[in-house]
Amino acid sequence: MIPAALPFWAEIAVGLLALLGSLLALLGSVGVLRLTSFFQRIHATTLGATMGCWSLVAATIIYFSAREGTLSVHALLIAIFVALTVPVTTIFLMRAALFRARRAGRTDVPQGLGDGPAGDAQ
Repeated sequence: MIPAALPFWAEIAVGLLALLGSLLALLGSVGVLRLTSFFQRIHATTLGATMGCWSLVAATIIYFSAREGTLSVHALLIAIFVALTVPVTTIFLMRAALFRARRAGRTDVPQGLGDGPAGDAQ
């Protein structure tokens, strides 16, 4: 079975969105290599992965919708799963890293909300 040819506008849109998603994923990967601490690296990975994923999902939706002639949103489930799991996982990883840094006695990490001058104003 030979797949149907895409309209020209769909080829352009899919190509641009796939390129944008790939560049954002690459940008997140470069951020992991260049940034020095865990707390800086976590921003690069989450922003790159989230925006890159949404761009690739948009490209997938346009591709399959234009090819099949109907609205195809099955790839949207992947984006919803990523949108739900990435922030939760990031929060857990950052809290664990913050807990370990405080236990190790590091002073370059933020202290708890009740430890500073604002916490005394209860």
